[in-house]
Amino acid sequence: MVSFEMNDIKKIGLGLTGFGVFFSFLGIIFFFDKGLIAMGNILFFSGVTLTIGLKSSMQFFMNRANYKGTMSFGTGFFLVVIGWPILGMILEAYGFVVLFSGFWPTLAVFLQKIPILGWVFQQPYIRSFFDRYRGKRVPV
Repeated sequence: MVSFEMNDIKKIGLGLTGFGVFFSFLGIIFFFDKGLIAMGNILFFSGVTLTIGLKSSMQFFMNRANYKGTMSFGTGFFLVVIGWPILGMILEAYGFVVLFSGFWPTLAVFLQKIPILGWVFQQPYIRSFFDRYRGKRVPV
């Protein structure tokens, strides 16, 4: 089993990722402010790179199965930078879902184990939705 060692670089990476999500959220709240969204994208991408490492990031984004998501996310980032934030965010959201679709089953298991909120996700209708993807869970 591989242990996840939390060194200072990974802590900085997690902080940058969090700030990236926060600035992107602020950019959306402030009517798609392209400056905040672009700053959020840069912080998010650099945070992910610092958290999992440069080599792992390159392998993840350049993986043949992730080309569609990488191209969508990159094109969306470019559109945000040149001044089309709404279309750029739509493309980025699609790319994000495609890139990180392998992690949704792991997130579903995590949500079901949260003490109070987990009760909602353990209801029969919602649980049947989550159980469809249980076999495809990504080890984290």
